[in-house]
Amino acid sequence: MDEPIPVTRDVDHGTAKLMPDVDRKRAWLLTVDGAPQSYVDLDEPVHLEFEYARRLGHVLDTVAEPGSPLDVLHLGGGALTLPRYLAATRPGSRQDVVEADRALLELVVEHLPLPDGSAIALHTADARTWLEAAPSDSADVLIADVFGGSRVPAHLTSVAYAREAARVLRDGGVYLANLADAAPFAFLRSQLATFATEFEELALIAEPAVLRGRRFGNAVLVAAHHPLDTAALARLTAADAFPARVEYGPGIDAFIAGARPVRDEDAVPSPEPPDGAFGIG
Repeated sequence: MDEPIPVTRDVDHGTAKLMPDVDRKRAWLLTVDGAPQSYVDLDEPVHLEFEYARRLGHVLDTVAEPGSPLDVLHLGGGALTLPRYLAATRPGSRQDVVEADRALLELVVEHLPLPDGSAIALHTADARTWLEAAPSDSADVLIADVFGGSRVPAHLTSVAYAREAARVLRDGGVYLANLADAAPFAFLRSQLATFATEFEELALIAEPAVLRGRRFGNAVLVAAHHPLDTAALARLTAADAFPARVEYGPGIDAFIAGARPVRDEDAVPSPEPPDGAFGIG
């Protein structure tokens, strides 16, 4: 059998490359303009290579009874890592994926086909535009993993956006976002303050070194109207190869400490990562 070879293609928002993993037979890394975006193992879709993806996966594992199907809205598609994960771990889940880059979606589906029978619908649209048109109370989980280049777009950071997310989620629903920042955490603190205007329960999952301000990195924001199973999340994230900490309750209140919610007119993208922050060797 021929060895898989890298695929490079100009997409709508940059240059995408699919690179095979030499250590896993049918696993691929997706990069856009050199920045890692997604990792997919076609033979083992429950394998989540990226640390932030594993943390999102831990939340998804704890939001409902194991194996029970969910209605999920994904803002941001990448290589469809989490939709594949949910199709494997929660068969029967209905999933909508909204990705602004049509050419990127076409590349991914052509070379990394979705499993047969997975109820994953793909849509090319701006994430907020789609969200504003989505029916109320239509999703159990909303996952935002949207980056323009290496930055979260400004229009996905405001109170108006958070309000739309809360509207689309059912009462027992959970909002998840992959964010990135570094000390003094002006962006991350403002995001927590923003979502606190719409959700009663918040949690933040990140490596201790990131939370202590020692380096730039990803953080997973979790928001809900009901108490989160933070004990289960803490156990799962602590057992990872790169353990993470779960902040909630008083820890979140202290972290926000004076940060203001973001209005549309004041919204800015997340900070530019320093050189090499998300590079690949």
